[in-house]
Amino acid sequence: MNMHRDTHDHIGHDRATGSDLAMAQLLELDAEVLASYLAELTDLLAQLTGPAPDRILDLGSGPGTGSLALARQFPAAHVTAVDISPQMLHRLHKQAAAHGVADRISTLEANLDEPWTQIGEGGPYDLIWAAAFLHHVADPARTFTRAFEHLRPGGLIAVTEMPFFPLFLPEDIGIGRPGLEARLHAATNTQPPHEWTGELTDAGFTLEERRPFEIRLDRAQAGASLNAYARTCLAKLRSHAAGALAADDLAALDALLDEARPYSIARRGDLSVRTTRTTWVARRS
Repeated sequence: MNMHRDTHDHIGHDRATGSDLAMAQLLELDAEVLASYLAELTDLLAQLTGPAPDRILDLGSGPGTGSLALARQFPAAHVTAVDISPQMLHRLHKQAAAHGVADRISTLEANLDEPWTQIGEGGPYDLIWAAAFLHHVADPARTFTRAFEHLRPGGLIAVTEMPFFPLFLPEDIGIGRPGLEARLHAATNTQPPHEWTGELTDAGFTLEERRPFEIRLDRAQAGASLNAYARTCLAKLRSHAAGALAADDLAALDALLDEARPYSIARRGDLSVRTTRTTWVARRS
C-alpha cells in the first residue's frame, strides 16, 4: 500500500512520508466537492447489486469518504473499512460518529499485501469497494484474486481510478502566460492511466460495466470548499514542479498559492472542477 513517489498518485494513500493528516484532508475535500459524483456512483451500484448488500468491504479506505458514501446509499449495510494507517482509521471513526453511522462502520488496520486472515472473518462480502487504491498494492493480480475469494457468488467489486488531478483554472488567470494549468499537468503527469479490465477477468470476475464519469462542476455546483480543494491540489503539484516548469510559470503558480496576493486561489471566483473518474464494476458469477 505504499504510495509511488510521483504525482500520478494524486489522491491516494501516502504512508511513507508521514503526511496522513494532509492526505486525509485532501480526500475529504475531494469527497465534499465531488459529492454529486459520489452519489451518482453509489446509485449505479445500487442499481447493479440486486438485493441491497448486507456486508461491504472498503479496501484502502483512507479517512472513510467511500465508507460514508456507501453507508448513506445502503442504510442496512455494515461496512468494514481496511487501511494500513491508524491515523486514517482514527479519523474515519470520528467522521462516522459525526454522521451517525458509527454502529455500521467498523475499521481494521491491515496491510493488504499480507494474508487477509482478519479481513476474511467479516466475509463473505456482498460488495467490495476500492477507490484510487489498487495501483498502490505490490501485486494487483493477487489482490484481485483475494477479493474474488472473499466475495459471495453474485457479489460485486467496484474499482475506481482517476487519470490525474482535476483542472480548476480558466485558460487566462490574469497573470503570466495563458495555459498555466495545462502546462503544469503536462509537466507533472508522467504515468499512463490505469486499466483494470484484464486483471478483473483474469481473477474470474465478469465485467458488468466500465463507466467513465466526466465531471464538470461550476462554482455553484462545487460548493464552498472549492477554493480550498483547488489550492490543496495545486500546492501538491507545485511541490513537484520545480525544474519541470519555466521560471515565469513557477512565479505565476506561487502567486496563485499565496493567500495575500490579489490573484490568489483563495480569492478567486472563476474556479470550476473538470476531471474524470473511471469505475469498473464486475461480478463474481
